[in-house]
Amino acid sequence: MNQRLSAHSADAVIIGAGHAGLSTSYYLTQMGLQHVVLEQGRTAESWRTRRWDSFTLITPNRWCRLPGFPYAGDNPDGFMKRHEIVSYLDTYASSFGAPVENGIQVTSVHQDARGTGYRVETSKGVYQAPVVVVATGFSELPKIPGWSTQLPSDVAQVHSSNYRNPQTLPPGAVLVVGSAQSGCQIAEELHESGRRVYLCVGSAGRAVMRYRGQTGWQVPMERLERTVDQLPSPRAKFAGNPHGSGTLGGHTINLHQFARDGITLLGRFQEAQGDRLSFAPDLKENLAHADKVAADFKRDVDAYIERAGLDTPPPDANNTDDYEGDDGYRQPEVLELDLRSAGIQTVVWAMGFARDYRWIHLPITDDDGYPLQQRGVTAYPGLYFMGLRYQYKAKSDLFYGVGEDAAFVAGEIAKLVSGERQV
Repeated sequence: MNQRLSAHSADAVIIGAGHAGLSTSYYLTQMGLQHVVLEQGRTAESWRTRRWDSFTLITPNRWCRLPGFPYAGDNPDGFMKRHEIVSYLDTYASSFGAPVENGIQVTSVHQDARGTGYRVETSKGVYQAPVVVVATGFSELPKIPGWSTQLPSDVAQVHSSNYRNPQTLPPGAVLVVGSAQSGCQIAEELHESGRRVYLCVGSAGRAVMRYRGQTGWQVPMERLERTVDQLPSPRAKFAGNPHGSGTLGGHTINLHQFARDGITLLGRFQEAQGDRLSFAPDLKENLAHADKVAADFKRDVDAYIERAGLDTPPPDANNTDDYEGDDGYRQPEVLELDLRSAGIQTVVWAMGFARDYRWIHLPITDDDGYPLQQRGVTAYPGLYFMGLRYQYKAKSDLFYGVGEDAAFVAGEIAKLVSGERQV
């Protein structure tokens, strides 16, 4: 034990001051439970420093409804930019006096010897509490394949969380690896800046942002209410988010349009051997999957409109922002590429993040590294998670739905703390 660490106590310690941690803090504050929110940086730190300059939410502003703080601006159909997200969360924390302590890194969490509480070791002391809420986000470690070390040393490598804008990259062409939201949005920005772009396409679907005259069909269709047990398999919750964008008022990103505009589409990145890169022969398969996801969505919207008897524009090309071409299928499939011949000077890894909970000294993850929990509640009394993807529903990690889980977890905490006080 480090005797230099000072002792703190509270009813609960929340780790992370993002939208999940703050939503939980809101309810604990309403209940009068003494707690502290520990943040290694500043409130909304990941939104400040792990998103690129032009980043926007892909969900409309009207979906931003944190507990007690729904969006009240004059652009409900718009999409918040990065600095607006930070401002929204800063203002939210101030609105109820969230007890956030910034600049405190949590290094470990241990269950105490009696099994009735937790010891939270941090960079600025030890916190003792009967309750710990882990609200650090769905994933933490940038995912970069091991064979990235085989790339030439003079080729810059940047993870999407460290990408800022095209001007910060070396001159030359860019290879973007990953075609979920981040990869496609970054590829689009690089192309529009005049860069030659190569994009490795994975299995992410296509999000049709505007169809039959409006956005946000997922809410009235209750798609975000789907629970984790309704997924085809437990691992389905790890699928890449369908590609779309909140820029320019929100628009669909279509890989066939990328091909038409001059972006070179590639299959999955397989390996690197010096200047030689190899790719899987699965480009057309991945394009077909993205097309199917979009087509199925449109079909489901059409069926919903018919059932509900809604008066909307017809389902034709004039009432969707989804490109109707098939250019991607007509691009020659490239299985090998020479970095020098292609002029590639930068690789942007947009493969997402890996889960890392090794700092919690309890067996609380499954074989995939995902926390073992039911709607945020673990088998260890007083240990909870918040803000996980598909923690309970499809909306659990979104500004739109995190409050529902926060209310549930806060209620469980209140029952636990009340029971302990009666002992």
